[in-house]
Amino acid sequence: MSRPSLILVTVDCLRADHVGFLGYQRPTTPFLDSLAKESFVVPNAIVGGVPTYYSFPAILASRSPLALGRDLIGLAPGEPSLPGELKKAGYETAAFVAANPYISAHFGYDQDWDVFRDFLDKVTPDHESTHENQNGLAARLNHAIARLSYRVGPAGRLYNELYFRYCQRAAPVPESIESLRPYPSAETVVQEACKWLASVSSEPFFLWLHFMDAHAPYYPPNDALRAMNIRPVTASQARYVNSYWNRSDVSRERLEARREEITSLYDAGIRWVDEQVRRMASFLQNLQCWKRCAFVFTADHGEELLEHGGRFHPPTAMSEELVHVPLLVRIPGVEPQAVSTQPFSQIDLAPTILDAMNLAIPVEFQGASRWAEWRNLEDPERIAIVESANCFNPNRSNSRLAPRVLCVRGARYKLTLRFPSLQTELFDLEQDPAEENPLPENVERAIRASMLEHARAHLRKLSLYEPAELRLRARMQEIRRVLPEDVASMNEPDVSVIV
Repeated sequence: MSRPSLILVTVDCLRADHVGFLGYQRPTTPFLDSLAKESFVVPNAIVGGVPTYYSFPAILASRSPLALGRDLIGLAPGEPSLPGELKKAGYETAAFVAANPYISAHFGYDQDWDVFRDFLDKVTPDHESTHENQNGLAARLNHAIARLSYRVGPAGRLYNELYFRYCQRAAPVPESIESLRPYPSAETVVQEACKWLASVSSEPFFLWLHFMDAHAPYYPPNDALRAMNIRPVTASQARYVNSYWNRSDVSRERLEARREEITSLYDAGIRWVDEQVRRMASFLQNLQCWKRCAFVFTADHGEELLEHGGRFHPPTAMSEELVHVPLLVRIPGVEPQAVSTQPFSQIDLAPTILDAMNLAIPVEFQGASRWAEWRNLEDPERIAIVESANCFNPNRSNSRLAPRVLCVRGARYKLTLRFPSLQTELFDLEQDPAEENPLPENVERAIRASMLEHARAHLRKLSLYEPAELRLRARMQEIRRVLPEDVASMNEPDVSVIV
């Protein structure tokens, strides 16, 4: 039998509790639900970090996101990775990434691909904000008036409301929902991927698709809303609700009034991804190679929809809606089994895939294969570590050294540890699945101590990790981004001599 090809699909901001094969009642994933019947469905997949720039080192390189140091983001040149191993094994490799700048060539994600398309040349301005240019005269005047109005009791809130409505009315009428979308849709990404697939389908290949349709601002096509029996919206309506959801000057109670509308748009984005994955599978069936394709579907992190008063996916949060993501794995010719409900860390994903495909696992990978456990119905107790830094803009290198946030996720209990205060929160997910009531310090002391020891062991492991060569390569990569072209084009030094 010829070697199987591999397709990895990742969806930005996709929560585990919004897919049908993990129990969601809305029809967001009918095709993936049918595929789940022939796949290993992992009920408790946990990300390596939040958001994207802290999650993908675990997915593609089986590495803790802060292992190279908090000051470095992305993949280091020459770092062992899933695409690198498949390329060495003779696979044709291609990635089509829907304009997420944090998994672009800028952060080293273009290495080991024969074709890497990030669509950043097609990105349109983010229409989520309808305010004037922040440096313009009108903007400065508005800020001055706003500051004065806040000195007069409720006048500030009234002014903000009036100004928001003014911006909505003053903005040009959008031509269509598509014209508002800042990222290419799943349809565009799949269309480009299918062109490549047509040229390599006779050879073993590795294809990575990353979709942004579930990412804010939420602008799904009306076809997706209709498919879910949700009333279509006009472009102006979609822009209004997205702009309102993005406001920082309104209370949680007022945002709640828009939550159902936003959730419908978010879910329709997921449905559009499902439809385009179905279309790609149909294309591969016509090429007579779908049956020999391994297929992996997951997300880089989830999305907050006011469950704890939050929105989007800040690196400071470790709630279940952010760290718990869907994962299904289809391996051709292998009958799927029920998978343990113990946490499955995404740091174990790349070694598990390589093991399932009978390929060597790099010794540098920090994760471990769980393939034998899946095949043998084993259920060993495990924990997953999630870690991030309180960094909202990794393009600013000085902001990356923000304090660490670490989460220890077990099957029942979950501990969050925040630095430098060392403040902890312990949750019993069985009794409190919504994470509304952290356990008092004097309750479950043995569990708390055990999870803190897991956190210490993780930090000790990172302190013993010696990626000097990778760090140097990553630093050189960053220097090239900011130096003049004549310096940036200099040959890379032989780090084996320097280190």
